[in-house]
Amino acid sequence: MSYLPHPSFSPATMLSNKRIPLLHTLMPIFHNFTLPTFLLTGIPGLEWAHTWISIPFCCLYLTALSGNTLILFIVLTEPSLHEPMYYFLSMLSTTDIGLCISTLVTVLGIFWANAQEISFNACLSQMFFIHLFTFMESSVLLAMAFDRFVAISNPLRYATILTHTRIAQIGLAVITRGTVILTPLVLLLKRLSFCHSHVLHHSYCFHPDVMKLSCSDTKINSVFGLTAIISTAGVDSVFILLSYVLIIRSVLNIASPEERKKAFSTCISHITAVAIFYIPLISLSFVHRFGKHTPSYLPTLIANVYLLIPPVMNPIIYSVKTKSIQKASL
Repeated sequence: MSYLPHPSFSPATMLSNKRIPLLHTLMPIFHNFTLPTFLLTGIPGLEWAHTWISIPFCCLYLTALSGNTLILFIVLTEPSLHEPMYYFLSMLSTTDIGLCISTLVTVLGIFWANAQEISFNACLSQMFFIHLFTFMESSVLLAMAFDRFVAISNPLRYATILTHTRIAQIGLAVITRGTVILTPLVLLLKRLSFCHSHVLHHSYCFHPDVMKLSCSDTKINSVFGLTAIISTAGVDSVFILLSYVLIIRSVLNIASPEERKKAFSTCISHITAVAIFYIPLISLSFVHRFGKHTPSYLPTLIANVYLLIPPVMNPIIYSVKTKSIQKASL
């Protein structure tokens, strides 16, 4: 009896056969090695009018950037405004400027030059900064609510509670919180494979929009994204509401009607800023998660409102409602 191996058998064949299961195991990991290029979208159905549509967008961007820069300049150069309320206002203006700059190039690039292509890494970078400044703005609005609560309920200790050191700590906490929450959110997208359509529904990269294009299992990404929005904007909105419940209780304890009116008037600007920030943000999140049968233009419309209205309106609101800002501007 011959114990010689079959002619087709060889050590190389054996090694190659062992490699096959290993390659099948590693294939999902390297499937996304070739990074995709995404295509951004302007306004569906109105591509022919993009040049004309760019005119109001340019005006909105100029208004937002110039208005928030003016607020920053006034607060930094006017000694009488070196108070906690105006420091928080300057933080709000900084986040609005960052939000505008994060999207300016891609939005106007589509309207002016039909520049739809964006690389995977550039898309993730833009998405990171858009969500970072959004979370930071939510945190700053919470800090401003706390500022109003301390000013109304405990005015004698206002300066000792909100010291310069504590305000700097709050600012650092705002940046750290957003960065820590968003870093894993972006890294989780890198593990996904994109083998379907690469066309996004917005003129900038938005996390739910990018996630929907993946052909991999996105349950972890979806859960983490929902957790991120709840732990930031969701928690902040609850604490802002709680702050105003306590503010109203403190105001009702004031005997003089004139003092009550004055106390409430200091909160009007902040309440308006909270409304124009949270309403579009919540609407956009609901449309992406539950609005599968909505018209194609609706997410784009809400996304543009969410993107531009708060940065445009915040300087106007605080300039109109705050006499100190008006005097310093003049």
